[in-house]
Amino acid sequence: MQEETKELRRNLDFLPGSKQVYSLVDYVAGWARKYSIWPIHFVTGCCSPEFMQTMGSEYDMERLGVLPFASVRQCDCIMVVGVVSRKMALRVKYLYEQMGEPKYVVSIGACPTGKGPFYDSYAAVAVDEYVPVDVYIPGCPPRPEAIIHGVMLLQEKIRKERRIGVRNA
Repeated sequence: MQEETKELRRNLDFLPGSKQVYSLVDYVAGWARKYSIWPIHFVTGCCSPEFMQTMGSEYDMERLGVLPFASVRQCDCIMVVGVVSRKMALRVKYLYEQMGEPKYVVSIGACPTGKGPFYDSYAAVAVDEYVPVDVYIPGCPPRPEAIIHGVMLLQEKIRKERRIGVRNA
């Protein structure tokens, strides 16, 4: 237990200019992770045609480094599209827990963001009640341009994350 509370010692801390080295490593790692998002799609509703259109030839999210993947254990992002019921929310949470770190959640459309037209339903839930959401993309259904903008916001969030250069206080 004592080792968990002990601050991790970094190898270059004693050298002058180590802050710049860590900043450079953080920048390169952030740039690489920014252009290698592997999402798993959790599509349950009528937003799916708009979402499929973003992967088509006209909008092509692969040029942004977003490569859809079928295996949860290799993915780092889950994109929730469409209505989420209480039963399905447990599956979303289960998938989220199986993903490796770092992991991100994107809520696409009005239904997973705030229940959409089913705001007074007993079964529909907002996805942020079960998993932490990083990016909300509004719309019913959201336009492909909005989905691409949301992915670009997620990329910017990933790029700005600091992993190596942060000290444990």
